[in-house]
Amino acid sequence: MAETSPVVALEYPIQPDEILSALGAPTFVVDDSFRLRYANGAAEQLFQTSSAGLLGQDLADFLPIDGPVQALIEQVFREQAPVSEYGISLDTPKTGTRVMAVHAAPLVERTDAVVISLQEQTRALKIGQQLENRHSVRSVTAMAALLAHEVKNPLSGIRGAAQLLEQNAVGDDVPLTQLICDEADRIVALVDQMEVFSDDRPLEREGVNIHRVLEHVRRIAENGFGKKIKFTEKYDPSLPPVHGNRDQLIQVLLNLIKNAAEAVPDGDGEIVLSTAYQPGVRVKIPGQNSRLQVPLMVSVADNGTGIPEELKPHLFDPFVTTKLHGSGLGLALVAKIVSDHSGVIEFESGSGGTTFKVMLPILTDAAVSDG
Repeated sequence: MAETSPVVALEYPIQPDEILSALGAPTFVVDDSFRLRYANGAAEQLFQTSSAGLLGQDLADFLPIDGPVQALIEQVFREQAPVSEYGISLDTPKTGTRVMAVHAAPLVERTDAVVISLQEQTRALKIGQQLENRHSVRSVTAMAALLAHEVKNPLSGIRGAAQLLEQNAVGDDVPLTQLICDEADRIVALVDQMEVFSDDRPLEREGVNIHRVLEHVRRIAENGFGKKIKFTEKYDPSLPPVHGNRDQLIQVLLNLIKNAAEAVPDGDGEIVLSTAYQPGVRVKIPGQNSRLQVPLMVSVADNGTGIPEELKPHLFDPFVTTKLHGSGLGLALVAKIVSDHSGVIEFESGSGGTTFKVMLPILTDAAVSDG
């Protein structure tokens, strides 16, 4: 007869509630009347309600009654088998806008209760979008090199010819020659903007105090396009230096703040500048197998009307803009610079305003040795 391994008794008992409360994934149980019977700490945070306020409440008070989560729960009750679905969008006043993976399963030996676990995919999807942004930037790079080489030279000839015609022009012909010159200058300026994308020189980096960069950009805004806007600062003073290029970081934040200033309502505009340390966020370095931590987060939030839904998937693509006379290159350039810093940029936008978050690497001994 084979010997069985002795059962090792724990020095102290561990309750299931303790395990579930330690999980970062929102987990809750509903009965066959769709009433909440258990919620862990992460579920309390998701629904912005304490456990005492959740228990016994109808799930429809927190999630749409005709939504995909309810449909999955109904399927589990019907089939008594676990189901999973990915990429489910939640957009409620309690949860905000999130993309979730939903796992639902019946409780063991019970047919009147289902346990649901939600895994947020929002951050993963947004980081994945950075790869698409990089592809867009590479497309602009090739286009910029072509335009700079093939367009500027003939434009110079067109402008010179228009100036010669202007010397002998009379009457209504004078404004037309001036129009040709102005439009040629405008195209050259646009090509000059795009030449920035074709700059493939190695990025010169050093330790940069992000708060000094923010202060510099805020002063530019307050003395120019943001004179009538209220600026609020929420900074973490203990942040380490960014491993980056000061001039390019100024360009990133100036673009974001200028966009925010143009989005806020007249007379009641507010822009909130925030910094924070968020450990655990890592991105893959292009061309390498390693991943880089980007824990330093800078956000620019406005109280404008938000970004139109149809523009959100393409916001960092070139020539995408809502401005009447905008070139649509500002955010594409921002995406390129952040990508060059091995960082991540993401945004959240709704009727209450828009927030752009830039996550950047910090200065470390390894970063210094890598140049």
